[in-house]
Amino acid sequence: MTCDKFWRICLQKAESSRPNCKRKCINVMKDLFNCGMCGYKCKYSEICCKVQCVNASLDKRNCGRCHKKCKKGEFCVYGM
Repeated sequence: MTCDKFWRICLQKAESSRPNCKRKCINVMKDLFNCGMCGYKCKYSEICCKVQCVNASLDKRNCGRCHKKCKKGEFCVYGM
């Protein structure tokens, strides 16, 4: 979504989850190339979950996708 076409969205405060990154409104809560802030890129093997890059193949709190927690005593292997 560009600010040229949807300029009202880009007028939101800087604390918003959709700041103006290079004249585009970006959701920094889950954007791989703007994770948490404009220009912060997640690594190839990571996803952006709530402004933090995580490895969903191994992360017990984000196993396979954001916010999918493993049960107590379980491990996250290849996102399963």
